[in-house]
Parts: sequence; structure tokens; C-alpha cells
Amino acid sequence: MGQIAGHSDQHDGPAAKLGFRPNQVVLELGWDEDCDDDLRIDIEEVTGTELLDGESGEVADVILQWWREDDGDLADALVDATTDLAPGGVVWLLTPKVGRDGAVEASDIADAALTAGLSTTSTVSAAEDWSGTKLVAPKGSARK
Repeated sequence: MGQIAGHSDQHDGPAAKLGFRPNQVVLELGWDEDCDDDLRIDIEEVTGTELLDGESGEVADVILQWWREDDGDLADALVDATTDLAPGGVVWLLTPKVGRDGAVEASDIADAALTAGLSTTSTVSAAEDWSGTKLVAPKGSARK
């Protein structure tokens, strides 16, 4: 009951491994044709909500930021992304894996996160071609 064919209520796909939970509001930024649709669908299944785009104006529990090396200034993008982030929310920065077109250096991610007032907590394999870096506001910091 309540199960989708091929899925159990014990979500064990990539979205659950990234910490997505039911009823979270997820804002997706930087989507393009190269993004991993399986991951996107899994996030929607786990949360039970559709991914919102940057025009929604809603405050998000999670920001899903797709980013490639030539997308511009990552620090600026992270600062902009966090304006719609709820207190205690997280940013999942998804970048092409090392060796793939558009890969972003880990040091560049760390520098951009620091500039945006975020801390890098973990980096995981989020999808076949994408790495995910979890960014959070440091504990005790006042978000503007």
C-alpha cells in the first residue's frame, strides 16, 4: 500500500542517501539538459513535492544547485541561492565528477562556500556523472 512499482517505502535511492526527507521544499537552480533526471525524479519521490525553480519565491529547506566550471562565479551563485534558504537548510552543490567536462576543483568549491558564508560538510557521489557537496551555514551564525 502506498508503494510505487519498483520502490519501497524504505527509500534507499540517491535522494535518501543525500538526506532528502518527505515534505521538504527543494529549490532547483542551474538546471540544464545535462542534469541527472533519475536523481531529480528520486528527490521528488522522496520529498513528495515538485522541484521549484528560482522564480517560485518560496523559502526552501534544500537548494539543489547544479554547477559547471564555466557557469560563472560560484561564490556569487551561492550567495544568491542562500537568499531563499530556510534557517538550518542545506545547499547541495552538484558538479560534474572529476575528469568530466565542467568539473569544478574542490578548492574552488571550498573557497566559494567560504565567501558565501557556508561550510563544506561532505562530498559524495550523487549520480553517475555528478558529485554532490553539502554546504551548510556554520552553527551559531546569523543568516541575513
